Amino acid sequence: MTKFSQLNSRFWRSLMIRIVVIGACVTLIIWLLPRNEELRLHYQVGQPWMYNTLIAPFEFPVYKSDETIKAEQDSALKDFQPYYNYETDVESNAIASFEKDFPEALPALPIDTRQIIIRHLHRLYQTGIMQITDFNRSDQDTTQMIRVVTNRAATSIRVARLYSTMSAYESFFEIPELAAHRQAIQHLNLTSYIQPNLVYDRERNSTERDDMLSLIPPASETVKPGQKIVDRGQIIDDHIYRMLSSYEKDFQRKNATEKESRNMLVGQIFYVTLLFILFTLYLDLYRKDYFEDPRKIMMLYTLITVFPILVSLIMSHNFFSVYILPFAMVAMFVRVFLDSRTAFIAHVTMVLICVAALNYPFEFMVVQIIAGLVVILTMRELSRRAQIFQAALVVTLTNCFVFFLLFAMTYKDINRIAFDFSMYNHFFVSGVLLLLAYPLMWLIEKTFGFVSSGTLFELSNTNKGLLRQLSEVAPGTFQHSIVVSNLAEEIARRIGRAKPLLVRTGALYHDIGKMTDPAYFTENQVGVNPHQHLSNLESARKIISHVTDGIAMAEKAQLPKEIREFIATHHGKGLVKYFYINEQNAHPDQIIDKTPYTYPGPNPYTLEQAILMMADGVEAASRSLQAYTSENITKLVNNIIDNDVRQGYFNDCAITFKEIKEAKQVLIERLKNIYHTRIQYPKLSKEAQKTALHEKAMEQEAELKAAENELKREVSEEEKKITEETTLINNNNKNKEMEEKKTENE
Repeated sequence: MTKFSQLNSRFWRSLMIRIVVIGACVTLIIWLLPRNEELRLHYQVGQPWMYNTLIAPFEFPVYKSDETIKAEQDSALKDFQPYYNYETDVESNAIASFEKDFPEALPALPIDTRQIIIRHLHRLYQTGIMQITDFNRSDQDTTQMIRVVTNRAATSIRVARLYSTMSAYESFFEIPELAAHRQAIQHLNLTSYIQPNLVYDRERNSTERDDMLSLIPPASETVKPGQKIVDRGQIIDDHIYRMLSSYEKDFQRKNATEKESRNMLVGQIFYVTLLFILFTLYLDLYRKDYFEDPRKIMMLYTLITVFPILVSLIMSHNFFSVYILPFAMVAMFVRVFLDSRTAFIAHVTMVLICVAALNYPFEFMVVQIIAGLVVILTMRELSRRAQIFQAALVVTLTNCFVFFLLFAMTYKDINRIAFDFSMYNHFFVSGVLLLLAYPLMWLIEKTFGFVSSGTLFELSNTNKGLLRQLSEVAPGTFQHSIVVSNLAEEIARRIGRAKPLLVRTGALYHDIGKMTDPAYFTENQVGVNPHQHLSNLESARKIISHVTDGIAMAEKAQLPKEIREFIATHHGKGLVKYFYINEQNAHPDQIIDKTPYTYPGPNPYTLEQAILMMADGVEAASRSLQAYTSENITKLVNNIIDNDVRQGYFNDCAITFKEIKEAKQVLIERLKNIYHTRIQYPKLSKEAQKTALHEKAMEQEAELKAAENELKREVSEEEKKITEETTLINNNNKNKEMEEKKTENE
């Protein structure tokens, strides 16, 4: 009963979690989906009209384009005369200030100069002085006018007649009476007495501008009921485009009632909810294990939700074409991190949800579904960065080809097919954006805790990090890890269902805990065995500690969770048999507790972890073989793996007996190659041995006779040589004596 209650509780908790996830995704998508758009029409300038002939059902105005309205506004504002208020107090205050500063004559100037300056200041203020920024803002041609308001009366004046504060000051040097006293006038600081008396009336100008712009009509013409707007196949020009957009706008305004909006909202809710429910049912039926990993569920539902939101925003604000979005990225990410079947289902679900926001669902649906399928077929395993580029190129070409085919099917007359190069440009941009999948993959890894192939390649580099340290501190363990990784990778490739790169990387790190005390492990020992000075229990603890130490090292080095799991599970909950059996033999009359001699586990719960356990156990045991014969290796592999199966180490992982058999075959084949096993050569029988000895004696006798003959030949040649040399010497002596006698006689 208790077990039933627990099961029932887990069921309802799981159901509630799924409902909450679906509800959150649906709410977010529905909130942003565009509504009140009964007309679902797709049309662009330069493209043919893909629907039936459109007749106006009601009268509506043809609104001007934004460019036209802007041009008309600019034309109207060209003749606009801004208003400036004439400030009379500015002149009186400035002249009063000057007379106060100079009550009598001006220093270093004639007596009448003071009155000349006062008269000129009066003339400047009567003409009008503007702030220099306002003066420069106005075009200084003869037609530019402003309206000066004096006592509620406005007078039009040319800007060219007025002064800026700078030109007013410079005008003093143009007076003939003051020309000879330029330096003295500069010392008077006349700029302090020149202030603008024409002030820009911001509020009045704004009101006048708005009134002027309001007189510009927003529509250029009116379409009457029954008037033809566009024929099927007719090329849409700017005028037709404005008529269609105006028709859409007025149609929406006339028909967007509260009831219709509510009906559309209900339809969108049911449609999107149904798609999410179907996707969840697929996971529940075929990928139930994903619900046990929140990371996978969050990634799947996030990817399915993000792109419909982007499409809704684009359609609501009319930013650009939705075709530039790299929708195939969803299929790519799910394929790389999960599996191909889920990738296709997730991609199709996402595309169908996006359709709810689009005006042209058919061609979009066909193009994007085919693009997702192409990505899945192209990205079977991400092992090189170039694969992303290849996938983007193939997707771009596929999109262009599929769009052309759809266009050709719609317009069977080849002469009426218009090449919409803007769509092909959108596909090209989408392909370029698809290249962002590589950096975004890193973001997904960090966000959801996944491990990509690129990360695994980086981790499997033996020249840096923990692996380099392992090769220096425990070279025997390092070599063992290399061999195990090769064996495990080959098993994974043979099985087909496992991930070779993942199991290879996990195998390289599975024994890093041995770096803490490398001398306590056989592969690192050189003559001295420290276990001789320890009890069986202490030795077992030393051996077991390499698992916990390895996990601690992996966590410190921030290795991914998938790699740490290999360290924890490569021995499962197995016994340290050697020391346990020794302890049992030392105390035969006692029952020895297995707990201190048992690894902490857990047992392998993935196919890759089971492969590593088999490869690690067999490789370690193979080092103890006395003779590396085919029979011994086969027997060893079968005994090790069959014992693991009997102990139940593989009960928690989805591995079949067929896959175990294939793993055995790989291990046997590879170990034979590693240890170079040979067939045993047959031994000679006694009779064959006698024959062989007789033949050998005969060969030796023949060799001796040949050597003796060779020696005699060499001696004979030497004697012959000596005889020839003696004869030659005797002849020379005789000839010499005869010559001497001949000389004496003469």
